[in-house]
Amino acid sequence: MSAIIIFTAKFAVAKPGIPQIPFALLPNFILTGESTVKRRTMPVAAALAATAALLLTACGGGNDGSKDKNDKIAGAGTEASASVSPSASAPADKNTPTFAFPSDITVTVDRESTGDVTKDAILRDVAYSTQANIEAFGKGDGKTTNMSRYFGGAAYTYWSQRVATLKKQGLTLTGHYRYYDFEVTDVANGKTAAARYCEDQSKAYGKEIKTNKVLRTKPSNKDFVLYTLQAARDSAGDWQVTQQNWKKGDAACVQG
Repeated sequence: MSAIIIFTAKFAVAKPGIPQIPFALLPNFILTGESTVKRRTMPVAAALAATAALLLTACGGGNDGSKDKNDKIAGAGTEASASVSPSASAPADKNTPTFAFPSDITVTVDRESTGDVTKDAILRDVAYSTQANIEAFGKGDGKTTNMSRYFGGAAYTYWSQRVATLKKQGLTLTGHYRYYDFEVTDVANGKTAAARYCEDQSKAYGKEIKTNKVLRTKPSNKDFVLYTLQAARDSAGDWQVTQQNWKKGDAACVQG
């Protein structure tokens, strides 16, 4: 049985009062720091070293930098095939990706239409990148077709290596991931952009592959993660995430 990805389009502009973070992803099991790959000027090797424990905290619980196996795994997991609501702002076509995820992982994407074609295309592909990442961790393969399509540059290098590391440690993902408050903060010449979104990991956890033991954590504000990113439009017209940072427990994302 496949997990189900639910898309809802609210056709509303981004919430006022939420600060825009220019050019700044995963549950705390995968996220132990506050960024995956930081600035373009930072060597990839340095970024990887600085976030070596990143993927070891999938959801909110635990302190930043913690390597406790009871932390959740961030940014992974969805279903076998993406199910797009007919009301979504970007209509499905033959180029719409499909995702193959474990049956115990579900993802909800609440993506609001901006009313701008370019911005909607950017946010559509950014939303796909979250699912591509989850799929990669669920499969234990950081070089899937969807990862290659929606990630590029330093971000692709980082995540593909983190997927391999997590699998080697005998860990994977389970539970429900929700993404919301997508916003484009800058677009340059229709070729590069900055964007942000929130992730709710309050019902997402890490899981031991061999035993299927779910590594549950105590709920906290760190279950809510703010992601900021840079994206670039490739030759095929897709927007790829090339740089990505996050901050757990950011007030802009914390709910309930």
